[in-house]
Amino acid sequence: MPSTSPAVEIEVDDRVVRVSNPDRVYFPEIGATKLDLVEYYLAVGPGIVNALWERPCMLHRFPKGLDGPKVHQKRLPKGAPDWVETVRLHFPRWDRTADELCVTELASVIWAVQMSTVELHPWNSRRADTEKPDEWRIDLDPGPESDYATVRRVAHVVHEVLDELGAVGYPKTSGSKGLHVYVRVPAEHGFTEVRRAALAFAREVERRSGDVTTTWWTKDRDPAAVFVDYNQNARDHTIAAAYSVRGVPDARVSTPVRWEEIDDADPRDFTIRTVPQRFAELGDLHEGIDEHPFDLAPLLEWAERDDIDVDVDADA
Repeated sequence: MPSTSPAVEIEVDDRVVRVSNPDRVYFPEIGATKLDLVEYYLAVGPGIVNALWERPCMLHRFPKGLDGPKVHQKRLPKGAPDWVETVRLHFPRWDRTADELCVTELASVIWAVQMSTVELHPWNSRRADTEKPDEWRIDLDPGPESDYATVRRVAHVVHEVLDELGAVGYPKTSGSKGLHVYVRVPAEHGFTEVRRAALAFAREVERRSGDVTTTWWTKDRDPAAVFVDYNQNARDHTIAAAYSVRGVPDARVSTPVRWEEIDDADPRDFTIRTVPQRFAELGDLHEGIDEHPFDLAPLLEWAERDDIDVDVDADA
């Protein structure tokens, strides 16, 4: 049933964002509303802005809440205030362009929520040069017969290899069943080279762990293994940002965690009800990521050693 509650005006720094239907229930399992979603993003404001800063951002919108259809939207929705910033992207495969949201302030996130956005999925490059990623993403995606205990074991192997390389990884729950680790890299390589490096790393983790697969085709994978999804580094592939809410019934959040929390942290514990207090106590655990860039040269050497190639069409 449509909400009939009056709109509310939300002050965000020096902006005012009008939020319509604030009492519309978005997450029936916990009774969380559109206004609850707004208040969550306000509570983790510095974290979500840091995660999205100047990155093209795809919006996952639920105009009727989770009970309705999900809309994957590249182009900025119509009716945006003139202060909402965008970045123009070209998609060679279709020879089209799209102006995507480019967050530089919290008010833009709140406006996106007003437009029924639940999830925010940024590129791993920034608008200064959208063709040069500055973020290497390690996605640990458990197979249908895997469990989170296996994800934890693989995460420790990932941490071990990163330490040996001298790379600083920033883990977070995916907000679903997996785990992500982000590493800042200099924006010097194109998507294809970053994916080659990511695959070389994934293959090394696979060599050290019987719980891992890097096999691309789902039908050929061990269903009990964790897939290290190197293709999340392909052009226009996006995953939920740190602090992004996920479109699941319990309003789970993709939440930064410390390495020492991996064995005890349960993704189900991180929701829009619990993460604000955690953020108030710990701050943004990914705040320092820009201070630890990692040169991909060693991984590109591994890629040469292992004769690794990737499908360049994925970056078209």
